[in-house]
Amino acid sequence: MEKTVNIIKYSGEVEAFDIEKLKHSLRQSKASEKLVAEIAQEIQTRLTEGMTTKHIYEMAYKILKRKSKSGSARYKLKKAIMELGPTGFPFEKFIGKILEYEGFKTEVGVVMQGHCVTHEVDVSALKANDHYLVECKFHIDQGSICNVRIPLYIQSRYKDLETQWLKQKDHSGKFHKGWIYTNTRFSSDAIKFGECAGLGLVSWDYPEQNSLKNKIDSSRLYPLTALSSLSKKGKIKILNKGIVLCREICDTPTLLDDLGITASKKKSILEEANELCNH
Repeated sequence: MEKTVNIIKYSGEVEAFDIEKLKHSLRQSKASEKLVAEIAQEIQTRLTEGMTTKHIYEMAYKILKRKSKSGSARYKLKKAIMELGPTGFPFEKFIGKILEYEGFKTEVGVVMQGHCVTHEVDVSALKANDHYLVECKFHIDQGSICNVRIPLYIQSRYKDLETQWLKQKDHSGKFHKGWIYTNTRFSSDAIKFGECAGLGLVSWDYPEQNSLKNKIDSSRLYPLTALSSLSKKGKIKILNKGIVLCREICDTPTLLDDLGITASKKKSILEEANELCNH
């Protein structure tokens, strides 16, 4: 029987290391069972008491990167989304792109008049008679949680806007709903209130079958920050152009032209982007 090794989570909590959790995360990156077993075995030999999950993740990522660039990109997806920061605007654009993929016509950063005051809405999404107002809560710390105050606040904003809309003839036949998207997690009270109040909630792992991670994997709309071939400086330069998706680089390779990189480096970036988007 293997000795129990305690590790420290991002939240600071201590728990026993579970090799099955590591294997599950590696399988999510589309790694083969052989590669999953190889990486898990190497991690176990290097594991020490009190090691952080961050350190374990970084070790697994480096091993996976040597074997499969696209696999390592999927494995670091959560971190890649955080690299869209430090401001929340690229994340808002990213969520807008996901909603567009789902058939919505979207606008990012829209100022709307409510019954009492004006509000800036992160993403307005319209499909047929469904009109969604989306608030994006972006965090750069994996341990951050959206507590119940967030949906309480968003619900009050949404109700102020809804009251105004119901006065307008062109809105009377529409189905309106407020949503909150976050790249981390909701507290149990936040979920309880959101469900009770009729707010839509999407976090990294909630709801189970339609979480942010699931939406990204199923649509293959990966953030360009997931590309290991692209330097941090290059990522920032492209993000500053309002580009947030790997797919946008696949569709328009000329986006890489002014990065001052060699033809071979450009080829490497495009190969990784196409493998990731078309896996």
